[in-house]
Amino acid sequence: MHTKFLLFAAVALVVSVPALAQAPEGTVPDRRHDQQQRIANGVQSGQLTAGETKRLESREANVNREIHADRTANGGRLTAQERQQVNRQQNNLSRSIYADKHNAAQDHYGNNEIGQRRAEQQQRIANGIRNGSMTAGEAARAENHQQNINRQIGADRAANGGRLTPQERRQINQRQNNASRQIYREKHNGAHSRP
Repeated sequence: MHTKFLLFAAVALVVSVPALAQAPEGTVPDRRHDQQQRIANGVQSGQLTAGETKRLESREANVNREIHADRTANGGRLTAQERQQVNRQQNNLSRSIYADKHNAAQDHYGNNEIGQRRAEQQQRIANGIRNGSMTAGEAARAENHQQNINRQIGADRAANGGRLTPQERRQINQRQNNASRQIYREKHNGAHSRP
């Protein structure tokens, strides 16, 4: 019985060594997907503001460009050193996602028309991130647009005692229409979020 166990362990080791040697290469896309899921969840829940999401997506886009350039230079593969560097960058990004999702800044704009419209846009961006139809760069641009709209809402409300005038509501609605068209174009342009 002891001999069978040793034989089984030896076979398992021989079979698993090649799989372990390939594991770091396979973890890069998996890790990236996990980060995008966490960002999408933060957008959807309101834990990530538009500004936080834009910064995170910009960093993710930079890592993706680096991965693409490294793979292009190395015949489609990453060297062990490049994988380690990407892993460090993903660890840093992971810590930033956690910190941003658990800080006091949250995006809540109420159940009025403006808040619902904003929530719908955020949901569409989150879905684009989640299903890969938006690249990290596209999501960052869409979040930048949302951040600018949010600033306008804040400034308008501050100037009017916390309320928006009918004209300001129309302007914000027009800007949300433009943002909506941008999100649609970026989700349907054929670019995918796979590095």
